[in-house]
Amino acid sequence: MRETGIFLDMEKGSFTCRAAALIIKDGKLLAAKNMYPAYYTVGGAVEIGETSEEAVVREVFEETGYRLEIDKLAFIQERFYHFSGRQNHEVVFFYLMKERAGLDIPDGSYTDQAPMETLHWLPIDRLGEINIIPAFLKTQSYDDILGIRHIITKEQSSP
Repeated sequence: MRETGIFLDMEKGSFTCRAAALIIKDGKLLAAKNMYPAYYTVGGAVEIGETSEEAVVREVFEETGYRLEIDKLAFIQERFYHFSGRQNHEVVFFYLMKERAGLDIPDGSYTDQAPMETLHWLPIDRLGEINIIPAFLKTQSYDDILGIRHIITKEQSSP
């Protein structure tokens, strides 16, 4: 079933608008994982009539069961990539979420996409060794995010 949200399907490719959460606890970043080899941040498509802020709060609740508040917008990524032989253009708003007392998400717990998707705490100081997308997350400092970084990624197509 196709995910709802802002998605344009055109002859040469597609465009999506997404919102993603940077949830950090004890020096670890919460990431999701499914059958593909890479980890990715919690989040999803922005719905028509919904702000990216509303979308990230909704997606975090759907995937974790917790209503977290936004601390700040950290990154905006324009990602150009190939998938299934098609060119894709994605704009993602990455929000740093506020720490919350009592946040208890066990490593390996299921999201709302159970049993296809699980949640994992990845050590931030080891992200460079972990297969996580988007790859720019491996090189960021999460200690003191000042301002908003605009990141443009043009990924090479695979043969």
